[in-house]
Amino acid sequence: MTIRVLLADDQALLRSAFRVLVDSEPDMEVVGEASDGAEAVRLAKEQRADVVLMDIRMPGTDGLAATRMISADPDLADVRVVILTTFEVDDYVVQSLRAGASGFLGKGSEPEELLNAIRIAAGGQALLSPAATTGLIARFLATDDPADGDSDPARGERLDSLTVREREVLVQVAGGHSNDEIAERLEVSPLTVKTHVNRAMAKLGARDRAQLVVTAYESGLVRPRVE
Repeated sequence: MTIRVLLADDQALLRSAFRVLVDSEPDMEVVGEASDGAEAVRLAKEQRADVVLMDIRMPGTDGLAATRMISADPDLADVRVVILTTFEVDDYVVQSLRAGASGFLGKGSEPEELLNAIRIAAGGQALLSPAATTGLIARFLATDDPADGDSDPARGERLDSLTVREREVLVQVAGGHSNDEIAERLEVSPLTVKTHVNRAMAKLGARDRAQLVVTAYESGLVRPRVE
């Protein structure tokens, strides 16, 4: 299966470089380019993109607003957004995760990291390392900020629908661990972990693992470590 990639960045030179890199891979292709967020949303739907590489700062409709639009559109439920940023972690990145992004990647990343990120996102995984989710991102997510308008009083109630094992798995997912790592920690099979993850996603209305991480921290099920 070929991964359909949409490039959203206001710098034409960067889009050209990304296109050459992506199109060089046998399992993926660039299906469109957008110079702003509104165009990215339109093309994501028209071109049936699997993954959008989204610059967070663009003129007009920025990447954050575009990510929210994609996440809120039922017709784009299978589209995964990877935020491209010049900063490893900042408030914009955290907002993008809350808006529905599958993760983020620095623009200074190596080519193989970018290609791997596309494959990870297309597979429904979260681009959040254990270091990121137990560090600054976790502290941002655990902070209740009414100004961002994303608070959900029913979030804790939805956690009540999870079984004990699903909660245990959710805690591990929030730590940025893979299915194999979780399986080893909980002494179960990776297939069992995958089943629990999928059930938790369905019960919590999460698009992917990144949204499970957001829910785990914002609900208070997992709290960031204070170094």
